[in-house]
Amino acid sequence: MNLLKRIFDFYLDASVHVALAVFCLMWLTGFILDITIDKNLALFLFFGTIASYNFIKYGLEAEKYILVANRYHKNIQFFSFIALGFGAYHAYFLTKETWLGLGVLGILTGLYSLPVLPNTKNLRSLSGFKVLPVALVWSGATVILPVLQIGGDLGWDVWVEALQRFIMVLVLILPFEIRDVKYDSAELRTIPQRYGVTVTKVIGIFWVGFLVLTLFLKDDLQHFDLFVKMIICLTLVMVTLLSREDRSKYFATFWVEALPIFWWAIGYLGVNKFLS
Repeated sequence: MNLLKRIFDFYLDASVHVALAVFCLMWLTGFILDITIDKNLALFLFFGTIASYNFIKYGLEAEKYILVANRYHKNIQFFSFIALGFGAYHAYFLTKETWLGLGVLGILTGLYSLPVLPNTKNLRSLSGFKVLPVALVWSGATVILPVLQIGGDLGWDVWVEALQRFIMVLVLILPFEIRDVKYDSAELRTIPQRYGVTVTKVIGIFWVGFLVLTLFLKDDLQHFDLFVKMIICLTLVMVTLLSREDRSKYFATFWVEALPIFWWAIGYLGVNKFLS
């Protein structure tokens, strides 16, 4: 039992769970936009998410990431380098258009994690700015890049889907913000720090309401799309209301991050239902 817990904790701490969430969101895009997801891009993002998230979590200072003293973190570091190698292999098969998109997302990630302004560690440390680059990167990676990779047209419906994904991720971040309200530096001035937990939940519900309104902006509105998005909205409301400062660490780290996996499963089952 203790061994299983250690494996499970490593699965979470080494960012495999969050990488699987990104992977599933990309395939969900394929269901919703009715496009083919390129497997090389999907695997690149899966392995790239592991490497980049672990670097942001454990190695914002490069020398600390290279000279790791803790054995557990050494294992995560070694695992991250292996993931980086697999990601590099699949990166070879990406198109020029995808690389341009990755360049933009890479800049956003760099601005989020690296010092860019005087007297400011990074954009993550700017008051109230923490959630925006994360949502933009997830939206771009899981909606825009799959379309670019297959040479598709970035039309109106694609941008609406990207906006919807941006809002989904914003709401998904709130349980983490609420969980960390007592531990985040006061300088961050996260949403719960500025407005309190209750108002943060109200903001989350408002964003979900706005997400519902965007469901009707698409030119080609499909019943399947509405079916999946309404389930997504309901689950977002549920986790927002259930979020508390004293929740177990697994509530956000596992259950909230598992929602994209659940959405993918709903989308997969829904596709089979609507095609049968």
